[in-house]
Amino acid sequence: MPPDKAAQSPVSVEGNVRMLLSWILWIAILVTVMGGGFAYVGWRLITPMNLPGGWKAAAWTLVGAMFFAPVVSMFLFRFVEGIGGWWSWVTYVSLGFLSFLFTLLVVRDFGLIGGRGIGWFLSLIQPPVKGLTDPSRRIFLMQVSNLAAIGAAGALTAYGVYQARRKPGVVELNIPIAHLPESFEGFRIVQITDIHAGLTVKRDWIETIARQVEELKPDLLAFTGDLADGSVPHLRNEVAPLADLRAPYGKFFVTGNHEYYSGAEPWGEEVDRMGYRVLMNEHDLISKNGSSILLAGVTDYSGGTFLPHHRSDPAKAVEGAPADTVKILMAHQPRTVYAAEPLGFDLILAGHTHGGQFFPWNLVATIGQPYIKGLHKRDGAWVYVSKGTGYWGPPVRLGARSEITVFTLTRGVPLS
Repeated sequence: MPPDKAAQSPVSVEGNVRMLLSWILWIAILVTVMGGGFAYVGWRLITPMNLPGGWKAAAWTLVGAMFFAPVVSMFLFRFVEGIGGWWSWVTYVSLGFLSFLFTLLVVRDFGLIGGRGIGWFLSLIQPPVKGLTDPSRRIFLMQVSNLAAIGAAGALTAYGVYQARRKPGVVELNIPIAHLPESFEGFRIVQITDIHAGLTVKRDWIETIARQVEELKPDLLAFTGDLADGSVPHLRNEVAPLADLRAPYGKFFVTGNHEYYSGAEPWGEEVDRMGYRVLMNEHDLISKNGSSILLAGVTDYSGGTFLPHHRSDPAKAVEGAPADTVKILMAHQPRTVYAAEPLGFDLILAGHTHGGQFFPWNLVATIGQPYIKGLHKRDGAWVYVSKGTGYWGPPVRLGARSEITVFTLTRGVPLS
């Protein structure tokens, strides 16, 4: 169905309404959290300076502008997609910087609270000598620590941007599967995920990813969702290099949560046009030299919230599957393993978490997810959570380099 007709269908209208409501709720939560964080930063930085009235107002105006810039950017990008470019870079790098600054100030303040608590306890044992406490010294140390926090936040931001914009690392893993058909020995599956084309991820970056994937010569390409943040007409050219990729046993795609924010049905049609088989709670048999393995894919864990017929269903994805066949599952969110556990999968590929991307958001990324990154063994199945091939929001990564993952299937006894 063409995108313009799909947009007029009752299902798509309902999906668009759900998408809009979800987006409004997400923006409300984001504004609340960010507002609290920015207010804290302003309070701890500006108040100790004892600035004259005009300078204090200017300082608070600057903090307010840095708060509203990314919020306005997100709002405008939702309705006026062509505003990216330098504006997105300025606002989102600033957001990363302020995230680090907030974290450093909180750590510093907890240290101060702890120090005062120790001082209070010691004063019970031996009262302090009068006249030794110098308020001006305390103010000076506060201002020095504020400057140190600003400098450290700037350094972390610069390094984080460098890490985020580096060419993704290649992670190579051997996956032993006891009943793997002999003809699939050495079969190479390349996973990419969470590219998030849009605000700061453009065609040049995606061309870099495409060249890397080509050099890896995959037998099969698995894309586990979150291709883009924006509409198909606006981003079609940006993601076009991924259409040129080749894999002799197929290119496959499953939806991520951001597909639903941007229009899952139009993006599904576009990805199909790019030569990917979109697995919507279904499977394909991959045949080689008379033997087969099964590749299943599910819609995103949250898909049913936007489109009822997109409810994630691993059981449906393997309906009618041959018995005793090696089963591989593509799923965007790691939490899908809970529903997939009893179905006998040998390997589950997921993304979504970005490996946390950078502190403190790595703590948020763990909520509701069994794993945040790496290879795990779970009830006889290998589970791999990619750190993502792109990034989302601030172009910052720290301790979680983006990756392209290569899985080489081997015959052997899996680790216990």
